[in-house]
Amino acid sequence: MDRRNFLKYVTLAGSSFALTSCFQGRNSNSQPDVSLSASPMAVNEPLKVGFVYMGTVGDFGWTYAHDLGRRDMEANLQDKVKTTFVENVNEGADAERVIRQLALDGNKLIFTTSFGYMNPTIKVAKDFADVIFEHCTGYKRAANVGTYLGRFEEPRYLTGMIAGKMTKSNVVGFIGAYPIPEVIRGISAFTQGVRLTNPQAKVKVLWVQSWYDPTKEREAAQALVNLGADVLTQHTDSGAVVQFAEEKDIYAFGYNTDMSKFGQKAHLTSPINKWGKFYTDKALAVMSNTWKPQDVWDGISEGMVDISPMNQAIPSDVQQLVNAKRDEFIQGTAHPFDGPVKDQKGMVRVPKGKVLDDRGQLAMDWYVEGIEGSIPKTKS
Repeated sequence: MDRRNFLKYVTLAGSSFALTSCFQGRNSNSQPDVSLSASPMAVNEPLKVGFVYMGTVGDFGWTYAHDLGRRDMEANLQDKVKTTFVENVNEGADAERVIRQLALDGNKLIFTTSFGYMNPTIKVAKDFADVIFEHCTGYKRAANVGTYLGRFEEPRYLTGMIAGKMTKSNVVGFIGAYPIPEVIRGISAFTQGVRLTNPQAKVKVLWVQSWYDPTKEREAAQALVNLGADVLTQHTDSGAVVQFAEEKDIYAFGYNTDMSKFGQKAHLTSPINKWGKFYTDKALAVMSNTWKPQDVWDGISEGMVDISPMNQAIPSDVQQLVNAKRDEFIQGTAHPFDGPVKDQKGMVRVPKGKVLDDRGQLAMDWYVEGIEGSIPKTKS
């Protein structure tokens, strides 16, 4: 099972989802778990912070974004912290070994940045009660383990709004990694934005079954262009899609970080993760003995996600429209899945006046109206 893979989550918790309403009021927030303060730091001793990465810091995607956050934390806290990171860590026994070694090396705060690190994180945490662990995209917590994730559906929606205005063929292509709730949620949020600005447009999806494979991503991009797409977006980590769009003189969106370097003309903007503030805040909480094992799922308003600067090829009125919706997300007056929301078959999934709540989003296994194609079956 790969990072950010919620398939097991849905399998284990699906029965509870079925018994719980998937709708909520717009201002409803999840509650943090019972708190437990971290051990106080020695005076003048820098906090040692460890990071465990699935990929390389040069992937310009998921791992690169996390490492930018690490560097931001270093810049913010300077000599108050000392960081270490380990790249290309496989899930399972390898992850457990690396996490355990970071704890043995004296790191008092450890960020594990892949879904597949969840069980190894929990296992090691039991043996190091004086170490704080933060696991990205997971759902298991403990007295010294918190979890975190960005509300990427918000910037996805904004990029969809742009795509709807920039397409001339009314066909937008989406390259997905794996058909798991996180990716399906992003595709659907993107399509919600597309349909807001262009109800006639359709979103076609192709799956590459990989988080990072430039060759497959490029092949999928070509296939989508063959199907009529003149705007592309992705839930994969490389810059290959933007590079391809630049060569073909069409538009594309990056993912995770600003990918404009791969195509100055083609790149419209990127939905981005901004981990720096979160990493800084958690380090400060450990240093001040105020850390709590929370389940953090923050959006644009908290500074965890956003979009990169928009290409000036986007008309000013469209940019204004996008910025206005962004402000609504910040103010809490809009949601990517504001009802009514219909699925592909025309069934109302979210009634008018309601929104799809966090449980519904985490278990999302259906496409919204406007997406062509079916969701591939996943292997158990």
